[in-house]
Amino acid sequence: MMKETAIFAGGCFWCMVSPFDEQPGIIEVKSGYTGGHTENPTYEEVKSQETGHTEAVRIVFDPEVISYEELVEIYWNQTDPTDAMGQFHDRGSSYRPVIFVNNEEQRRIAEASKKKLEESGRYSAPIVTTIEEAVPFYLAEEEHQDFHKKNPEAYAKEKEDRKKWMESQEKEVAR
Repeated sequence: MMKETAIFAGGCFWCMVSPFDEQPGIIEVKSGYTGGHTENPTYEEVKSQETGHTEAVRIVFDPEVISYEELVEIYWNQTDPTDAMGQFHDRGSSYRPVIFVNNEEQRRIAEASKKKLEESGRYSAPIVTTIEEAVPFYLAEEEHQDFHKKNPEAYAKEKEDRKKWMESQEKEVAR
């Protein structure tokens, strides 16, 4: 089995795990922190907006079963790509939307996908999700791993809030 890694940031990592975890070809999805300047940050440190990190998920996948391109498409449907300073009710730089790329092939795919989204007219505001080089990824504390399984009621509420927001955005574009 082949293995590759994808790293996506798109708001609270609690809601970013399940959409990927459910796909065939996914080996593991871990919540963590990346893009900052502090080694081994804690949840409280990242939440304080002082470390420069963003909450993210690291996905290990089998590219013979699911492609990086497919993962990027799933990603776009989990985030607000027009909001550089948070996602939904999670505000601040630790919730910014970023695609962290591991190589030039991932960069090419992410940039092409972003361009396609920009040209689609799906959003009236500019797409501000950044595409950045992958940097050290630090695993979040155990209580933040598999949140959707450990706290199904809280996860369901977060998921519903995101769904309502996405529907409101689609209505804005349709007008």
